[in-house]
Order: sequence, then C-alpha cells, then structure tokens
Amino acid sequence: MDRRAVVGEFLGTLLLVLLAVGAAVLAGDAIGPVGIALAFGLVLLALAYALGPISGCHVNPAVTLGFLLARRIDGRTAVSYWVAQVLGGIAGAALVLLLAKQVPGLETHGRLGTNGWGDRSQVHLTGAGAFLTEVLLTFLLVYVVLAVTHRLAVTGFDGLPIGMALVVVHLVGIPLTGTSVNPARSLGPALFAGGPALSQLWLFLLAPLLGGALAAGVHLLTHPRPNLAAAEALATDARTPA
Repeated sequence: MDRRAVVGEFLGTLLLVLLAVGAAVLAGDAIGPVGIALAFGLVLLALAYALGPISGCHVNPAVTLGFLLARRIDGRTAVSYWVAQVLGGIAGAALVLLLAKQVPGLETHGRLGTNGWGDRSQVHLTGAGAFLTEVLLTFLLVYVVLAVTHRLAVTGFDGLPIGMALVVVHLVGIPLTGTSVNPARSLGPALFAGGPALSQLWLFLLAPLLGGALAAGVHLLTHPRPNLAAAEALATDARTPA
C-alpha cells in the first residue's frame, strides 16, 4: 500500500469538500447553482492534475468501488482509500463549519451543503426520485472516470472530461437533491448539520455506491480488458519460424 496515495485521497477529499461544498455554503447566494457546479468541477479538475499521478484522484468512495469492481485496484487499496476519503470528508466539513461560524446569521443546522429530498429538495423530489437521480448521476461520473483513465492514474487530459462530467452532474442534480454522487462528500456535512440531513443520509451513501457498481459493470462490457495471455501467445506464434 502506497502511503502517499492514502494521504493524497485524504487531502483531495478534504479539499473537495472544503472548496466545493464551502462554495455552496459560503457563497451560494452570490454564485448560484451554475457557480456551485463550476466550483465542484474545477476543484476536481485541479485535484486530478495534482493527485492523479499519486493516487488516481478518486476522492470518492463510489469511484473507488468502480475501480475495485473493474479490477483496477485490489481490496486492500480500496479499503485504505475509503477510510482516507471518509476522514477527509469529515475534516473538510469541519473546516466549512468553522468558516460558516464566522459569518453572522448564517444558518448551518440541518443545512451545511447537505443533500436531501422532499422538503429538503428545491423541487420537492420524492425519496424514490432522489434515489434514482443519485444512481444515474453517479453512474455517469464513474463511467466517465473509468473510460478515460488507464488502470489507476489520471494522466494527460484525463482530468478535463472528469471535471466536465462533475459540472454537468451538478447542473442537473442541484435542484433535485443538492447532488451527492459521493458518499464522503455527503457524510461529512451531514454529521455536522444534524437533524433531517442526518436522517436522510443513508440514501446518499447507498445510491452513489450502487451507481458506481453499475458503471463498473457497464464499463467492462464497453471497454473489455485485453486478453494479455492470448496476445502474448499470438506474438510468440508470429515470431516462431514455420
């Protein structure tokens, strides 16, 4: 297990929550949904270039699950990433709360950039609708990440479509659920917000993981791994004199 990779996942998730969720909490009224969506996408884009060569810049348990099921990483790596991401999400949310407390009159109880449905959704989306939304949006994000990367690392221009996908996901999802697509991003803020945010948290842990698992399954169908043994056998036959 690469200690640098684990630290990278902790730091990346912390910064994603601090800067992107922080943008929603501290500047949401000023920048609006489009600004919040851009904040998430641009932060992830920057982190992809900074941390991609170190850990792959998953910063999302659903992405890590996708890599595990697509047989890009082993179980030990996945577990270490999940622990780092959860702790990073909690630490990032704690910093957002600390900053929010410095703003007079800013309400954080039950909010703090959390996700929700029913009365906590801008369009009063049902629980079933919220579950389906999170599964589909996470599917898109994880599928794009798996499709544009080779094995673990984010290289070259890989970060650009990943960041763009997260922007689109948030443009669609913000009015519906506030957009999770990331259990660590939802867990940290909900722990500090409490109230209904915490009671609805289960959906934003489960649905993104299901979306990530579905993305891995479809990715294996559309991007099958090459049969290296067969390729080597063909190459050996080609080199063998008749």
